[in-house]
Amino acid sequence: MDAIAFSKKITIQDVADRAGVSITTVSRVMNGNYPVKKETKRKVEEAIDALGFRPNLLARSLIQNRTKTIGVITPSIENLFFGEVIKGIESTFKQHGFSTFLCDSEGDSETELASVHSMLNRNVDGLILIDPTTEHIKSGYYEKLNRNTPLVIINGYATGIQCNYVMNDAEAGTLEALRYFKRQGHERIAFLRGRKSYSYDIKEAIYRQFMEEEDLPIDANSIIRIEAGNDLQTVEQARHIIEIRMKEPNPPTAILACNDWMAVGALNGAKGLGIEVPGELAIIGFDNTVISQISDPKLSTVDQKMTQLGSVAAERLLALIEGNDKDNKKILLETNLIIRET
Repeated sequence: MDAIAFSKKITIQDVADRAGVSITTVSRVMNGNYPVKKETKRKVEEAIDALGFRPNLLARSLIQNRTKTIGVITPSIENLFFGEVIKGIESTFKQHGFSTFLCDSEGDSETELASVHSMLNRNVDGLILIDPTTEHIKSGYYEKLNRNTPLVIINGYATGIQCNYVMNDAEAGTLEALRYFKRQGHERIAFLRGRKSYSYDIKEAIYRQFMEEEDLPIDANSIIRIEAGNDLQTVEQARHIIEIRMKEPNPPTAILACNDWMAVGALNGAKGLGIEVPGELAIIGFDNTVISQISDPKLSTVDQKMTQLGSVAAERLLALIEGNDKDNKKILLETNLIIRET
């Protein structure tokens, strides 16, 4: 790189002078919005590299009405599920020259709303909300926002609310796990969930329907609730409540947990009581995060193909940003049950 790169602030005019072209030609090469001869493009790129020119992104965004940024709002950065989804989102957007702003709402509806406002104030080109709280979906807030702002919701849904959704088929995944338990001869199947979340609600609805249709026993103790769901407290809360439940009359012989963190907590609770897994208690988690592969014993779980979930959502948002497809869509991705050692 030439010494001139450090002697003064380099402008687009400097690049044009060095390459022997007009400012308009430099702009066309940088934006890729008009055809330019290969030789001319090479000269401009060499000049940009030699001078160390860095365009003013703010100025460019004002001209193009684009910031090349997107906002992602997640209810947790501790839960490995969300990390894998975000990985899929970021890798896809990087390929298209976008940067990502990330906010952690901690599953709180007001924090989530404040995060949305913060992203909009940054003039992001679009938003992705991962497993948002149900309040703002059902109220129609996101439906209204979706009319003017490219928006994709991952693993959240409300009937009659027009938005773009990308979701795992949690219903099918839940049914597959429950049917496996039944084939193994289990009748006292418990359901372990966290606080309010669309994904927990839909799994519970399928659980209740399955137990009723199969004429299996279900009572107030069959559905086990903890306050956490996506942070480090989840494992400890699940361990504690399972230790209590397994000491009660007619304890379950199988537990379906809403995510792998809860399942590991249930596993720890059983081990603490000396209960053999899966001999005396079978456990299936949900997500197929790395924690399911390093637990002892290794956790059986429903694979939600997290990275793919993020990349599909990113591709959908890109189509909305580019105006290639403005119709609202609900995209369902398949899940599959992975049987390991629990």
